[in-house]
Amino acid sequence: MRYFGNILAVKRILDRLDRRILEQLQADARISNQELAKRVGLSPAPCWRRLRRLEEAGFIAGYVTLLRAPAIGLPILAYAVVSLENHHPESVRQFDQLIRERPEVLECHSMSGPNDYLLRIVAASMEAYDQFLSTQLLQLAAVRSVNTSFVLRTKKFTTRLPLS
Repeated sequence: MRYFGNILAVKRILDRLDRRILEQLQADARISNQELAKRVGLSPAPCWRRLRRLEEAGFIAGYVTLLRAPAIGLPILAYAVVSLENHHPESVRQFDQLIRERPEVLECHSMSGPNDYLLRIVAASMEAYDQFLSTQLLQLAAVRSVNTSFVLRTKKFTTRLPLS
């Protein structure tokens, strides 16, 4: 078997039952092993062994509870495109540190194209977003520009990856 990072080559390890297990877990991570086994057509012990193998192979990153941001007082969802002045190691380190430390930054992706990063950010209000932008992100000397788009309405949201 070939290895890519700590994940075995996908075609060699993910069979039909593994995919069914992963599909069921994406739908409901709180499902009991007994119910999971029933839904995928296995007995509980082999199902549990397969699940552990999938976890150890790195296919399952973790188990989480997804919260509805507006329900907990974070109704503002913004996507910010960030460009840096330079890519000197110290500049990038400062940017990375700020992004890691700020809880309102949910995702940060290094991008190809004319901009450097795409951030997904939540905030309690427009004022709270402005506060983050002006007192945190734009205070970094390496940040040249930030262009923000605010979500007006979400048409689709899923964390499920296609397994077919």
